[in-house]
Amino acid sequence: MNMKKVVAFKVLLMLALTVASTSCKKSSSSKNSSRATGWQINSREGGFQYNTDFKEQETAPGLVFIEGGTFTKGRVQDDVMHDWNNSPNQQHIQSFYMDETEVTNAMYLEYLDYLKRVYPPSDENYRAIYLGALPDTLVWRNRLGFNEVMTDNYLRHPGYGEYPVVGVSWIQAVEFANWRSDRVNEFNLEKAGYLKRDAKITDVNADQTFSTDTYINAPTQTYGGNEEIINPQSGRGRRNSRTDAEGNETGIYATRETGIISPKYRLPTETEWEYAALGLSELRSFNLYRGRKKYPWDGQYTRSGKRKYRGDQLANFKQGKGDYGGIAGWSDDGADITNAVKSYSPNDFGLYDMAGNVAEWVADVYRPIIDDEFNDFNYYRGNVYTKNALNEDGTVKVVTSNDIVYDTLPNGKVIARNLPGEILQVPIDENETYLRTNFDKSDEINFRDGDKRSSRYFESFGEDDDENTNESNNTRKMYNSPKHSITRDSLGNIIREYDKGSNRTSLINDQVRVYKGGSWKDREYWLDPAQRRYFPQDMATDFIGFRCAMSRVGSKSKVKSKTKN
Repeated sequence: MNMKKVVAFKVLLMLALTVASTSCKKSSSSKNSSRATGWQINSREGGFQYNTDFKEQETAPGLVFIEGGTFTKGRVQDDVMHDWNNSPNQQHIQSFYMDETEVTNAMYLEYLDYLKRVYPPSDENYRAIYLGALPDTLVWRNRLGFNEVMTDNYLRHPGYGEYPVVGVSWIQAVEFANWRSDRVNEFNLEKAGYLKRDAKITDVNADQTFSTDTYINAPTQTYGGNEEIINPQSGRGRRNSRTDAEGNETGIYATRETGIISPKYRLPTETEWEYAALGLSELRSFNLYRGRKKYPWDGQYTRSGKRKYRGDQLANFKQGKGDYGGIAGWSDDGADITNAVKSYSPNDFGLYDMAGNVAEWVADVYRPIIDDEFNDFNYYRGNVYTKNALNEDGTVKVVTSNDIVYDTLPNGKVIARNLPGEILQVPIDENETYLRTNFDKSDEINFRDGDKRSSRYFESFGEDDDENTNESNNTRKMYNSPKHSITRDSLGNIIREYDKGSNRTSLINDQVRVYKGGSWKDREYWLDPAQRRYFPQDMATDFIGFRCAMSRVGSKSKVKSKTKN
């Protein structure tokens, strides 16, 4: 009887092991078998191609990972300016990446060098592209100060190479981020064998450029359609064959499904910047969670309390009237103007100079209110939705060297609205907005901020209406800053027209952007990450710089969580 039980047990055990072995075998091969149809994925014969081996987003050059979470956004310290423009409110941020340091002069000079090579300013058709990207070095001038050494040297001299770039407008910062996105993705595709090696240096010109959006939507038009660059003879990992209507192969290109193409560099949102500056990665204190943290570092003072560095300043800021750095050789913050990046300790996220050195542009359009009642997730004001322009045959319209459109800004500067090789963008229309509940127009900057739709107006007290008033004759819009204009006569001379109207009540409009953090020129009060100020997006100063950010795709954390049984 016992012998029979032993035999039966062995038989059952063998069957269980066989089933387990079969199950494991199926599991190991299932990643290339569709759970929807059972069809083979990534087969050599064609069909659906997808990167089933993707682990997580690779950290792009210059960035550090910021794990998202909830925090108290806003100011809880004394509001001595009485702005009341950042009341405490609870917000949640998705994980993202941010530049370890501010963008430096050396980094920006690499950008200028690229523009100068690809769009030579000696060519009249491209001159404004390079000139429009140049920082305003005259920001250093002061009518009662001797600062010409910075005017002449700060941007280009190697002695300032690792100092944060200044004199850059918000518009220029955005264009730098766009350029950086294309260069990083261009390099990634080259490494993966999708593009000809070193074509980005040897073969690029105004008619042969790379744009990430163009490569995704119309890869055959990248580099002006140069097949030698787009489809190199030798390469690895290139599996995404595309065919035309007749079934003829038109090329092998990377797609988003490969995971090779990185999300874009961009300016951080104000909420992202404030969250990152606070450095709440090791958050354990209830007071910190409630927004009681005053600086990017721990504590309530600007000097280090550690024995080795006791008394040293933790940031570069103006310590008092006529005191931009302290007494030479003692209690000095090491700088009278800006300082080299990484001169001070980073915060808990590994970010340098989130207080002091230079203030920084963020993506948001400025408004004195934070409408957290409507949205408390990835809060951002400034959405303008566009789509790709199409040709009559339905293909995307790629800008050529003859299609460049130049805009003249209110300050007289000329910038390129688009560059050769990019896809022309147009506002979305009813095709995208019809019956939607989450957005209803292309430009959502003014949503719930005091415009006609939100019905929050100031009284005009019977003054005559103008273009900034409601038709009801007794209300006036909140945000009606002066509207200066620039025009040109038939000879190309600039005609400046100043708005001298007496009915203006605000300096705020849709072209005013937020900047965050204190600078070398600011007192300690402005080092609080919750502080927010604004400046016209087409103007620059000697104390505002910027750093880039990038969205994270996939998991929230870089540490894989264990699957719960």
